[in-house]
Amino acid sequence: IHAKEMLKEGPDQDILIESFLALGRVDHLTMVMALHPSYLSGFLQCQHALLELDGPLPRHWRHYIAVMAAARHQCLYLVQQHSASFLEAGGEESWLNGLEHAPTKLRSLQTLNKLLAHRPWLITQQHIQELVCPGADPRWSLAELIHAVILMAQAHSLCSFVWGCGLNPDPDHAGGFTFQPPSPSHIPHSPAHEDGSYLFTHHTGFYKAMEVEVLMKRMVELQQQQEEEECTQEEMVTRFERERSESIPTAPPDMLLHLVEDPEFRYEDFSPRGEQAPPTMRAQDYSWEDHGFSLVNRLLPDMGQVLDERFQVVSNMTYHRMAMHEGVDTHTLRKALWNYIQCLYGIRYDDYDYASVNVLLERSLKVFVKTMACHPEQTTARIYHNFWRHFRHSEKVHANLIVMEARLQAALLYTLRAITHYMR
Repeated sequence: IHAKEMLKEGPDQDILIESFLALGRVDHLTMVMALHPSYLSGFLQCQHALLELDGPLPRHWRHYIAVMAAARHQCLYLVQQHSASFLEAGGEESWLNGLEHAPTKLRSLQTLNKLLAHRPWLITQQHIQELVCPGADPRWSLAELIHAVILMAQAHSLCSFVWGCGLNPDPDHAGGFTFQPPSPSHIPHSPAHEDGSYLFTHHTGFYKAMEVEVLMKRMVELQQQQEEEECTQEEMVTRFERERSESIPTAPPDMLLHLVEDPEFRYEDFSPRGEQAPPTMRAQDYSWEDHGFSLVNRLLPDMGQVLDERFQVVSNMTYHRMAMHEGVDTHTLRKALWNYIQCLYGIRYDDYDYASVNVLLERSLKVFVKTMACHPEQTTARIYHNFWRHFRHSEKVHANLIVMEARLQAALLYTLRAITHYMR
């Protein structure tokens, strides 16, 4: 799509023009995120800091690390984007032909890359030690490593967003979708589509207002119920376990294999039954606010602040509306989404009743969210359209942003905890 046409049709012209002037283009990802300009601004700042500003890693290495990370989720959209930037920054084309052509130091990230992408709870101080201790060959400094870790975690979570919004540029591979503006002949004219949505372009049919009414009623009832009753700690743990054990089948990867080591390694439900089950991470024991934020800022100055602002914006962002209703307090719904994602990654909040997740997140939404967060390459247009059929596309994008940030924070917390243990 011509840049001028994108700016004309885009949902927030000012921020798109700003992006165009900064990058020389407005990509599809930016256009969809521009449905939520308060979030996009912080996201672009973070991307710029990670990829362009002075830091411990060379610029072409940063893009190659992002390529390696995006390949784990078969995300051709991001692989192509970062490959082009890698070459622009002076990277050697042969590296893109396979991992074996890249420097040993970059290849040494592969174990961390696959754990971060699929099972971050398995990351230990041993993994950190193997990369940064004095005897390591090649040796990473802690500053270099934290930069690489954030780049990988950012790319993994961005894959969730790209797949979740149907932005994959290649319609020919399994599960791929073409990015295009909605066509008037395919999309009924209604307020639900007046938000500049550049998403899956499939006819969604008539909206069922009754579903919104039911969800709003549940939110109110849940708030009243929580005010009235206390739940034992044992029951809270049981409800957490129930949520994280719901599984969705996965399929083996089928593309970009030359950039992936151990492609059969995928997400598995956290803490499967058995003696080797990893312990739950209690949010109170290692949190972003109390531990992760300061460690990132120490090792990569200002990056903790940049990430924190993103987490804050996405946690607090609300338009006080749901579908056709205005003046709605959506806090309990947004919190349920965030906590459900982190629950899938084995992070438990002692003060949260996970029964709320089942009350507020319908089965079709949970299927979409879990697929997008845990194996995004399995996301399809069908499961996207099956949840919240009555909501605006911008509201679905809002949900995708929450999933992306909750996943990013969860992956970072496990790695930062391992680094903290190593530094003691």
